[in-house]
Amino acid sequence: MPRFVKTLSTVALVAAAAFAGAAEPIKIGVAGPFTGGSSSMGVSMRDGVRLAAEEINKAGGVLGRQLVLVERDDEAKNERGVQIAQEMINKDRVVATVGYINTGVALASQRFYQDAKIPVINNVATGSVITHQFDDQSENYIFRNSAHDRIQAPMIVEEAVARRGFRKLAILADSTNYGQLGREDLEKALALKGLKPVAVEKFNIKDVDMTAQLLKAKEAGAEAVLTYGIGPELAQIANGMTKLGWKVPMIGSWTLSMANYIDNAGPGGEGARMPQTFIQEPTTPKRQSFIVNYLRSFKPKNSRIDSPVSAAQGYDSIYLLAAALKQANSTEGPKVRAALEDLKAPVEGVVTTYTKPFSKTDHDAITANMPVMGEVKGQRVVYAYEADFKRAAEVRLKNVSAKAEATK
Repeated sequence: MPRFVKTLSTVALVAAAAFAGAAEPIKIGVAGPFTGGSSSMGVSMRDGVRLAAEEINKAGGVLGRQLVLVERDDEAKNERGVQIAQEMINKDRVVATVGYINTGVALASQRFYQDAKIPVINNVATGSVITHQFDDQSENYIFRNSAHDRIQAPMIVEEAVARRGFRKLAILADSTNYGQLGREDLEKALALKGLKPVAVEKFNIKDVDMTAQLLKAKEAGAEAVLTYGIGPELAQIANGMTKLGWKVPMIGSWTLSMANYIDNAGPGGEGARMPQTFIQEPTTPKRQSFIVNYLRSFKPKNSRIDSPVSAAQGYDSIYLLAAALKQANSTEGPKVRAALEDLKAPVEGVVTTYTKPFSKTDHDAITANMPVMGEVKGQRVVYAYEADFKRAAEVRLKNVSAKAEATK
């Protein structure tokens, strides 16, 4: 072969390789429980992530590349989460991972991403320690856009004590890391009000009879039951009250909004209240679009998202990550982490419009002023307080007015 032909062939091969490299998709891990008791949260989160990735890809992708989701079912098991994390890092070569529903799975798994310098955005798990697991290290690759327990626990106590005047409160929490860390946060929040719970009871995943725990709460004179749990066992609390003929308000963490609580508790679950970052109401144009597209794409039963909070936060996590990738102009972990810590442009999400959501010392995007109190009513979650609904509606009207003004 003549030398110049060989040289041209080499150049062509290099150019082809460069073109192929430029078009190579960006792999993003999606980890959560898509089967089992926590699947209501996991599947809703995954579908929210899918919806965001599809929208971004239709708009041209990120850095001229398409997003490819690498989805894995961690079954809400710590050991499975660890295995998946290692596979995603070493085999799938993801540039970042979103997800984690269960605090225990997150704490067991995200250490591998930290070591590999690959960012993680927790979009559902709420254990307060999650984003502080590596505070002793100079760089932290763990982020979150869900309301952590130190936001939720004071909200729950404020609802029970300040807003509704209850003084005798029982706590029922499951035995998971999530439940027990949440219980600790509830007790601390009560202590700040000068109160101690009249009963503190534990239950296990898959327990179907809460009679013993509820009897202790009843005998102690509890005026309301505060809950922290991750699965359908929450419905057994409501069902147990019905069986005992003892009905006091249930106020708990955001998981009381899940379909497997609402459907399994039936009429006995009505009135339960919980903090929410997102309620399935089209109170802003962005929320309206999200709800319409989600229902059209995934067709959930009764046109009700199984876990609206999980879906919305999953959706937003992809837009936050995409913004960081664009700003960094890179998929390298350290550069993406640095971009997340200093996002220059606001990111319009379903939960909120994120303006400087993270910093080097604060990796939690959700602040205490964002969640509102939701209530189970008519087999779905609605705003517990008309003032919160009106406030959200006023934001919508302002957005519509501003858009109309801009088009004149």
